[in-house]
Amino acid sequence: MNATLITFIVYLAVMITIGIITYRMTNTLSDYVLGGRRLNSWVTAFSAAASDFSGWLLIGLPGAAYAAGFGQWSLWIAVGLAIGAMINWQYVAKRLRIYTEFSKDSITLPEFFENRYRDRTNLLRVISALFILAFFLFYTASGLVAGAKLFQGTFEIDYHLALIVGAVIIVAYTFLGGFLAVSYTDFIQGFLMFLALLFTSLIGIIQVGGFGELFNQLGSINTSLLDAFQATSYSAGDGVFWEAAGSIGIVGIISALAWGLGYFGQPHILARFMAIRSHKEVRKARLISVSMGLVIPLYGALIVGMLGIVTFDQPLDDPEQVFIQLVQVVYNPWIAGFLLAAVLAAIMSTVDSQLLVSSSALSEDFYRKYLRKEATEKELVWVGRLAVLLIAVIALMLAWNENNSVLDLVSYAWAGFGATFGPAILFSLFWRRTSRNGILTGIIVGGLTIFLWGNTGSDLYEMVPGFVFSSIAIILVSLIGSGPSEEIKEEYDKVIKVK
Repeated sequence: MNATLITFIVYLAVMITIGIITYRMTNTLSDYVLGGRRLNSWVTAFSAAASDFSGWLLIGLPGAAYAAGFGQWSLWIAVGLAIGAMINWQYVAKRLRIYTEFSKDSITLPEFFENRYRDRTNLLRVISALFILAFFLFYTASGLVAGAKLFQGTFEIDYHLALIVGAVIIVAYTFLGGFLAVSYTDFIQGFLMFLALLFTSLIGIIQVGGFGELFNQLGSINTSLLDAFQATSYSAGDGVFWEAAGSIGIVGIISALAWGLGYFGQPHILARFMAIRSHKEVRKARLISVSMGLVIPLYGALIVGMLGIVTFDQPLDDPEQVFIQLVQVVYNPWIAGFLLAAVLAAIMSTVDSQLLVSSSALSEDFYRKYLRKEATEKELVWVGRLAVLLIAVIALMLAWNENNSVLDLVSYAWAGFGATFGPAILFSLFWRRTSRNGILTGIIVGGLTIFLWGNTGSDLYEMVPGFVFSSIAIILVSLIGSGPSEEIKEEYDKVIKVK
């Protein structure tokens, strides 16, 4: 048994152990979905970062940087994400934590919308839950693809076998421990990602001879790799490696920066804001998350991708294998095993969160609401666990094609959540005049725009029109209608006064 495999086994044993321990701490649906609202600032910060970035941070983004350097759109994505995450922590986190407790102690996003606007028709809850399930299937599939690529590249096993192994591991501890298992493992996994990208990029820069030498070598391959306004082509199948492809244009830059808009509507990230034990701990969590869980991992991933360009003699067939291959070349097997466990950590940390939010949509927003209103808390926890299995199987089917791209799947799901729920969250928290019909219309318009935009043939990232159209719909319908009731306005006034 080699050192890398031993490291993996030890790591996975720790994760499963946490799942078993938290199994004993999970007695109600609130425990399973939000951990009973008892997360501290450190766990909230790192679990939010870990569930946010997922496998694309160590597979998708380094792969984009390997294929294009600073060129194309990889740098602009990093900039957009950094700005979006900081705004989300600064303005949304505290207000959402306060509001979900005011609104009958809401524990899911659909339930928050329903309670916020006193929606007795249940349409807000049902429509929201349907979109959550739809987009999370793609997002979960991206994580399973990333896991399969990790096992395939590390142990040289068949893609489909790797896919099944990864899915079984992730489902195991999510099934057992729920939100507490997810959050505590995410704390470990977020810290692992931070260390992996920090040390891999630092050591790689030292070995190359510094940033100056790295940029010199990149420039000698093609100057477009150093130009954030130039596109670079890479296609191993066509024998095209780092060829200049002209300017990326304003549409490309806007599309890349628009990734930052997605933060406002990601249910698995918003769930962390709802679960922190007090809104007064948000400030500390924000400082930890932005400094250690955001900036260093994002730009470390870009550096890792560019280090791969100058390290390998032969271009990679799959750019998304760059981090996996780089650590095995640069480090001894024990250190490589530790760093590759960090890749698995990144993948697991988001897939478990996605499974959990999807599970809560089925158990809380469908099962208890329509099938078993008198269901006990224990029954709902088991419904949630069975929902995890169902969703995982469907996502596994979507991920079965080994030609799937991690970044492409993430891009679609990220846009879906950002356009569907981003404007709805912002207007619900910051505009007193927002009405129930406005929010419902905005959610529907944003979600349908994502599904239909691909038919227009436009190169503009679907996030942009989806977010804009959803916002316009919310404003127009809210202004045309009668507006929220006095009760809703009074609650809003109480929330904004909380310090």
